[in-house]
Amino acid sequence: MSASAVLENGPRPILHIPIFKNQNLLIDTFSPGAALSPDIKPPGFKPEFLSCSEKSASPSVERIGSYILLEKTQSGTSCDVYNALHIVSREKFICKTYPLNKYREMLAPHWQSGYHPHIADIVEILLGATRAYVIFHCSFEDLHSYIRKKRRLRESEAAELFKQIVSAIKHCHKRGIVLRDLKLRKFVFVDQQRSHLVLDGLEDAFLLEDVDDDHLTDKHGCPAYVSPEILSSQGYSGKSADMWSLGVILYTMLFGQYPFHDTVASQLFGKIRRGHYTVPDTVSPPARCLVRSLLRTEPSERLTVFDVCRHPWFTHAHGHRVTSSLLTGLMKSQTNIIEPEQRVPEVTPLRTLENEFTL
Repeated sequence: MSASAVLENGPRPILHIPIFKNQNLLIDTFSPGAALSPDIKPPGFKPEFLSCSEKSASPSVERIGSYILLEKTQSGTSCDVYNALHIVSREKFICKTYPLNKYREMLAPHWQSGYHPHIADIVEILLGATRAYVIFHCSFEDLHSYIRKKRRLRESEAAELFKQIVSAIKHCHKRGIVLRDLKLRKFVFVDQQRSHLVLDGLEDAFLLEDVDDDHLTDKHGCPAYVSPEILSSQGYSGKSADMWSLGVILYTMLFGQYPFHDTVASQLFGKIRRGHYTVPDTVSPPARCLVRSLLRTEPSERLTVFDVCRHPWFTHAHGHRVTSSLLTGLMKSQTNIIEPEQRVPEVTPLRTLENEFTL
């Protein structure tokens, strides 16, 4: 593999094909530089169970290759997520498990995306008799928890993190990947300084056959981030719906509250359909302009991810005044109904708004 290819695609994940010999679990390791095909069908194996110490509350610890699976942190329809520990290095990782007959389909967006510094990178793949075990680097905190802890971000910090989010979305849209379930929890910090974000997981993404045709009909997403056209129409632009969700993310980063919130789902969706929200004047005019340019109820009037990269909030220093004529050109009139301040909730409604739904 040429040096330029390595720079473009990044490190390839290691594919482990477990086999048995003398009842011991051995690993045949492919070189990280070798081609990794999602269609390889290796022989099956059963995970090895190691006895726990008497101090452990769990009756057994599941060992997969060079990793020990610890507590399960998430259960879902697409995959289960575990904390994992490398036996030799003692380094912590995340292990996502998928049904063996579906893992190639679930990981297809990763093959199409390739390497990007702000998209979670697969480290290793281990294939079992019924499950595929996919190893990712460990993260420190998701963006939702970080904002809830800080209440809201300084505009300068929000801009730096938002640029990373936009970079990941731009990379995906350019390669025909519609993310569909964009939300704060999808982005996690991979450094203790909380300065480097990655998009964690592409399992809910949709692969377009034609990059220029993003018409979708399925209604999948998260209540707090769903766009009005998904609620109201039979079909919609997947990329435009992603941009609405991006607007919700930006709003929450800047103001520490959702633009649309209600404990009753029907009322929440009504507010989203009508586009009723307010933009506080606590941030710079370019920041408010960008929020309004993303949270437009008419999909064709929203900025694309490529437009966002050219927006004054990206190209000018934060807080720097731009001319009124420039703002007028970027902001089409939109009526906002002022509602009481709504902080990011810390109780049950938060879980409800962050959960996925299918209409």
